[in-house]
Amino acid sequence: MQGLRWVQMTDEELNDFLGIGGTGVISFSTASEDPPFSLPVSYGYYGETGDFYFRLAVPPSSEKADWIDRPISFVTYEETDEGYRSVVATGGLEEVADLPYDSAAVQQMWGVKIPLVDIFEQPPSEVEFYQFRLVPNRVSGRKEVSSKD
Repeated sequence: MQGLRWVQMTDEELNDFLGIGGTGVISFSTASEDPPFSLPVSYGYYGETGDFYFRLAVPPSSEKADWIDRPISFVTYEETDEGYRSVVATGGLEEVADLPYDSAAVQQMWGVKIPLVDIFEQPPSEVEFYQFRLVPNRVSGRKEVSSKD
């Protein structure tokens, strides 16, 4: 009988899966009795250091402004020819604008591709975006494999 099981991705598989960017979901921690505050996002990934980059619209009056400094988890997943793949990263965000222009983080940001996704009530050219970096505390990737029982 054939079944499915999940195994950890190797570092090379994880980097290949993440590429230089894609889409996923950021969840910000909340009080224990509240659900996490989650947002669909585009991301960039710099494989040499394992850093993630995000372009977020965070208007001062937005609920997001209250959550940016909290711990996060980031999830991306996809069904590939080989089955499902997923990656979960945890940590905290730092605003890239707060870093020196010649810092490695700012330079790495230019080496990633953050897809533009138009989900706003106004044109993206009218939305103010902020750049954030996640240097994860933990990253894990899993993949689906078939097994024979």
